Amino acid sequence: MNPQGWAEIVLTIAVTVGLAWPLGLYMARVWKGERTWLDPVLKPVERLIYAGCGVKPDAFAAKGGQGWLAYAMSFLAFSIASFVILYLTLRFQNLLPLNPQGFAGLSPDLAFNTSVSFITNTNWQAYVPETTLSTFSQMAGLTSHNFLSAAAGIALAAAVARAFAANRSENLGDFWVDLTRISLYILLPFSIVIALAYVALGEPQTLIANVTAHTLEGAKQTIALFPTASQEAIKQFGTNGGGIFNANSAHPFENPNAITNLIEIISMNVLSYACVVAFGRIVLAAKEARALVAVMAIFVLGASAAIYATETQRAPALAAAHADASVNMEGKEVRFGAPSTAVWAANTTGASDGGVNGMHDSFMPLGGGVAMFMIQLGEMLPGGVGSGLYGMVVMALIAVFVAGLMVGRTPEYLGKKVEAREIKYAMLAVLILPLAILGFSGVAAVLPVALKGLANPGAHGLSEILYAYSSATGNNGSAFAGLSANTPWWNTTLGIAMLLGRFAYAVPVLAIAGSLAAKPKLGATTGTFPTDGPLFIGLLIGVILIMGGLQFFPALALGPIVEHFQALHAVAAR
Repeated sequence: MNPQGWAEIVLTIAVTVGLAWPLGLYMARVWKGERTWLDPVLKPVERLIYAGCGVKPDAFAAKGGQGWLAYAMSFLAFSIASFVILYLTLRFQNLLPLNPQGFAGLSPDLAFNTSVSFITNTNWQAYVPETTLSTFSQMAGLTSHNFLSAAAGIALAAAVARAFAANRSENLGDFWVDLTRISLYILLPFSIVIALAYVALGEPQTLIANVTAHTLEGAKQTIALFPTASQEAIKQFGTNGGGIFNANSAHPFENPNAITNLIEIISMNVLSYACVVAFGRIVLAAKEARALVAVMAIFVLGASAAIYATETQRAPALAAAHADASVNMEGKEVRFGAPSTAVWAANTTGASDGGVNGMHDSFMPLGGGVAMFMIQLGEMLPGGVGSGLYGMVVMALIAVFVAGLMVGRTPEYLGKKVEAREIKYAMLAVLILPLAILGFSGVAAVLPVALKGLANPGAHGLSEILYAYSSATGNNGSAFAGLSANTPWWNTTLGIAMLLGRFAYAVPVLAIAGSLAAKPKLGATTGTFPTDGPLFIGLLIGVILIMGGLQFFPALALGPIVEHFQALHAVAAR
């Protein structure tokens, strides 16, 4: 550890939060359907899309939009259609164009897993991308869903914001209009700018399948090429994380230097923070939005610090051998080093991004455990685009409910009374995480067909299982590298976990939004619990930690924590 490393971590987080503010204000205008500086170019395109899809936004606007159930059904119908199209694309990619490598279609279980992964904004990859997917599958299949799944998540955040701003209303907006406007006015233009920056900084952008290089020994080496820059831009900006190459953003084509590395870290979190800023703007609660952003940033900073501290200590075996190595560089890129790897790991697991610039499986046990715990806390710190906001709102509702119980008052949040109905829906949402993560992990830990995929026995093997189901259910997508997950068991169960993590969480959230929208908007009184200051920030942090700790600490104690003590014991026994 050194001051330069700490400064790099703090500066990265500060710049990300700072850029989120103007982006969030712009996003609020998009959510409200107001005029933006891109209207002269994109408004005709927007009208053309509505006409082609048969959507009549003016008619919906006259009615006030969709109720929560209609909004949820539209979200589910869109996701089902997306799954079918992507599944067929992957299964029959051998019959489709832009397949210069001649790749065969994917197996049914792998196509199921990959399709679910990309429609749920998880982007888990149980395959080697550069030797499995054609250029067409990468571009028309995966990249398009990088946009659409992210837009769907942001649309749900917009609906939640409207619910808090509403006064005795049953409408949350129109899902189809939200999906279109978010894709056109937010994701597309910023991704184009970011992609051009990546090209200028050395990332390839080509339809050529590969090039041949000659080694110093005179041998030939075939190097795979793809339109990397354009896919890398939305991969991070939409908190998708699925790489073009198996090494993800540790690959020099995806992340060639320190500047692209910084841009990618900022990209993977800036929209998630911006959603909270936009929420505050819509609800007229800027101070409360700042409190939520503060909680998110505190967790990311704490996780970065913890990982940095563990990865800059000598591994017990190296210390026992008196090796001159003060940093655990296994699995890390030398061009990034420990500070950048630590802040990336905290950002990618705090968000539902899943992209990596170092291998989490090679972290020290406690470093990998911190990354895993960030996912298990609910993927809301700052979470995925949209999902981070509504995940934090759910936790805020639980926090004010707890505060209300302590003082004997009906709790309120942002002018809405929080009653039993909302808390029941909130608990239904948050309990899906431990149910899927611990349930599937418990079965996989004893089932021979699942255990065949493990590269390591004992505590580290359990960590690999826990991390896989945490990543899938949390719609994160990163993985411990020791798990061979491309088997029918893992492809199927991880796919189910992804579906539960996305839809079994999102539908109760929309139900909460519908319930809150129908309630009157109340003004603050002397008895209202303030939700914009240090007291609420501390309460919210406590609720998040207590829920995560009580649910997952026993499992973590058997995985990364016991592995840490085993490493210390092995050295002491020498």
